[in-house]
Formats: sequence, C-alpha cells, structure tokens
Amino acid sequence: MFNAIGRIFRTPDLRRKLGFTLGIVALFRLGSFIPAPFVDFSNVQACLAASQGASGLYDLVNLFSGGALLQLSIFALGIMPYITASIIVQLLRVVIPHFETLYKEGQAGQGKLTQYTRYLTIALGVLQSTTLITVARSGALFPTGAPECSQLITNDAWYAMLLMVITMTAGTGLIMWMGELITERGIGNGMSLLIFTSIAAQFPGSLWAIGIARGWDVFAIVLLVGLAVVVGVVFVEQSQRRIPVQYAKRMVGRRTYGGNNTYIPIKVNMAGVVPVIFASSLLYLPALIAQFNQPAAGDEPQPWVVWITNYLTKGDHPLYMLLYFLLIVGFTYFYVAITFNPDEVSENMKKYGGFIPGIRAGRPTAEYLDYVLTRITLPGSFYLGAIALLPLIAFSLVGANSNFPFGGASILIIVGVGLETVKQIDAQLQQRHYEGLLR
Repeated sequence: MFNAIGRIFRTPDLRRKLGFTLGIVALFRLGSFIPAPFVDFSNVQACLAASQGASGLYDLVNLFSGGALLQLSIFALGIMPYITASIIVQLLRVVIPHFETLYKEGQAGQGKLTQYTRYLTIALGVLQSTTLITVARSGALFPTGAPECSQLITNDAWYAMLLMVITMTAGTGLIMWMGELITERGIGNGMSLLIFTSIAAQFPGSLWAIGIARGWDVFAIVLLVGLAVVVGVVFVEQSQRRIPVQYAKRMVGRRTYGGNNTYIPIKVNMAGVVPVIFASSLLYLPALIAQFNQPAAGDEPQPWVVWITNYLTKGDHPLYMLLYFLLIVGFTYFYVAITFNPDEVSENMKKYGGFIPGIRAGRPTAEYLDYVLTRITLPGSFYLGAIALLPLIAFSLVGANSNFPFGGASILIIVGVGLETVKQIDAQLQQRHYEGLLR
C-alpha cells in the first residue's frame, strides 16, 4: 500500500495532477471563510458559537457548502445550485423531448446540456443568494434569538444587497469553474470532489463536539458505529446484480463478430444520494413557508404554522421520520425509473444481436429487466432510508443531530466519491506501472 502511494508521487504526470487537485481544493476551502461584503463577521461567529454551528432548516445546504452558508461567505451557496440544476436538467429529459434528443446525440448534445446546466446554475445562484440574504436580514438564519443574530448585515441599502447577491452568485460560478478544472486537469470528478471536501471538512469538528458535549465514551461508541456504517455502505455500494448477456456470432465479409458473453450490472443502490436530497428538500419546504408566516409580536400563530413547527421541523419526531423514510423510498423508485429504461436497454441489445439466456429478445427482455429492477430497488430504497435516518436516531439517543457525521447524504457521498477517486488513481497506476494501489 505504502509502496503504491510512493509510486503515485514518483510518477511526474500523476504527481502533477494530484498537486493541481489539492491546490484547487485548498482555494475552495479558503473561499469558504472569506465573508461576503457588508457582513458583520464578529456577529456571525457569535451566532455560530451560540447555535453550536448548526441551523436546523439549513442543515442540508450548509452541509454541501462546507459550513460556508452560515458564515455568509463568498462561497456561501457552495455547489448546491449546480447539483439542483443538474437534477432539473436530468428530469427535464422526461418532460421535454428536445432534451432527450440532445442526450442521445453524443458529445455534441451533452455539451449543449452542460451549457444549459451552467445557465440554470447561475439563475439558481441569484435566486438562492437573494433568499439567503433576505433570511439573514430578518434574523431568522440562526434559531438562538440572540440580538446580534438580527444584525448580521451592516448595510441595508439596495446597492449593498445587490453587491452581496452578485458576489455570492459569482462565487457559485467560480466553484463550478474550479470543479470543471479538476475534471479536466486533475484526478476524479471535480464537482464530486468539491462536495467530498465540503463534507469531510466538517467531520473533525463534529466528532470533537460530540466528545466535549457527551463524553469520550460516547465518542468511542460513535467512532465504532461510524466504522460499521462505512463498512456497510461500501459493501452495499459495491453490490450489484449481474444479468448475463450473450451476443450471437455474425459474419461480415470474412470476419466473425460477436459471440462473446457479458453482463448488465444493476446496482443495489442505483439512485445514489439523489432520493435523500429530494426528500430533504421536500420536507424543507413546509418549514420554510411556516417560517415566513410567523405572527407579529403579541399575535397568536396560525394553527397550521403551529402544526408544521411541532411535527415537520423536529427531526426526532416519529411523524417526521416516517415521512422522511417513505419519501426516500418513493423517490428511489421514481429516480431509478427515470435513469434506467428497460425498453431502451432491450432495444439496444436486440439491435446488436444480444439476448439474455432463456429470455426472448424484445418485449419479454424488457419485462424481465423491469421485474429484476423492481425487486432489487426495494432493498436499495430501504437501505437509503435507514442510512438517512441515522442522524435523526442519533439525535434521539445521543442528542447531537447536527454533530453526527456518519449518516444521511454525507456518508453516502464520502464513500461513493472516495471509491470512485481511488478507482481512477488505481487505473492510472496500472496504466503506467502495471500495478495498482492494491496487489
């Protein structure tokens, strides 16, 4: 293992790519601590300390920004606008035929879809930065109620607000550019690595806070549970159902083509982390609406606002957990149905002379693939729901919802991106030395 790491740094091309990637990551983390214009940095730090670095409604966005959201930095929005834009463009393929046509056109069509994603990212950056500044001005960004939390912005003039929106949106564009630079000149997928960096940066602080608040015995238990969760996630993420496919031999001139055997890999978790993001965002909307409908001083709150505040904003409530789990299961089936089309796979197999042994080509193959996909998606959806509920269960048992790092979207992204990056480094090592990271 250590010899393989030494080979990485002894290979000039690989060393240059790794150094470039680490340099971009360092710049990304530096930008997360530079406050936006007209932000009172001392008040922000005081509110962060009072709320222990978390704000219930904004946990998901703050997670993907590496804590930059609650610091109102120039990179406050993080990579979240790009993630949202990518998911929207992917879903629009089902609704808009032109997008599906572009997807099937190959590299040229993919380039146009990438451009649409960039434009949508900037538009979402403007929208989300405006919302964030509005919430910060109202004093609702932190739940502490401290007087300094309503004085986060030093200038309420329109030009100051406009400059803050432009700065945060430009920060989102810069993050998107840095991610594409990593993909082009570094190692791994740039956007995924930036998300990985944002989440991993919060792990040491979260673990240390658990040790200080709950004791080092609880800290040791959390580490052991975290190790078990990581092992389980790696096992499930690597698990797949392989459907054998055979290709008939065919003569073209004097040459014989086909006749080989392969398989269709169907992963247990084909949806990745997207259903967790969908479910969190959907449950976030009622709480956001209720927050903007708070009564004036001395007035009674409306009954529906009280109900949402009591049941849909507290992660330890059984109703919230049940809705969260059911939404994840439903979104898993929905997203898998969009990303994997059995009819299209069956048609492609038939076009190139492929067939599944014992299954007729055409419609029976599509029905068989749909049957297998439906069965394997069920445990995959339950697995996603269980992983997503881990931080909420930890809140009930440990009392550290925001400080429990081994669960939800964070652990799925950490493990998934880590495995993919290691595979790419291993492939490049094998290409140059005929030996990978592990012999």
